[in-house]
Amino acid sequence: MSEIPTHTENGNTLSLGALPKAAFATLSGLDIFERMMAGELPAPPIMVHSNIRMKEFSEGRAVFTGLPAREFLNPLGTVHGGWISTLIDTALSCAVHTTLQPGEFYTTTTLNVNMVRPLLETSGEVICEGRIVHRGSRLATTEGELRDANGKLIAHGTVSCMILKPS
Repeated sequence: MSEIPTHTENGNTLSLGALPKAAFATLSGLDIFERMMAGELPAPPIMVHSNIRMKEFSEGRAVFTGLPAREFLNPLGTVHGGWISTLIDTALSCAVHTTLQPGEFYTTTTLNVNMVRPLLETSGEVICEGRIVHRGSRLATTEGELRDANGKLIAHGTVSCMILKPS
């Protein structure tokens, strides 16, 4: 039997991995995030490897922080747009996740990112907030911004997600 990977941060140990299928069947999306934050459900491994952290959640809203690092630099010495896009996709699509009812799940169908200034390794922690614009029975759209520690806009974007129900 393989051991469940963990990550310790600020004295809290989080298990890492995909969510158990039972969680989708019995918990709302917001309940899932509350349990992840409490360490009762596993956190996605991509968060650890990408220096992305959960900050706060409410119905239709998700906030994540990120810490730019040398590993994410492009050849010109600025943070790669792929890392910025990952952070934006995470926050904006998780805003959709907070609206899911038990049994529902989702997948991103469209990601649009507009980068308005370079992000540097020395910029410090950034914050990305995603908010629902529209939530229908099969499609949801969100918008949000990525800001540096001084509140300056780094990038903004939109995400569309398809809402699915198990067959």
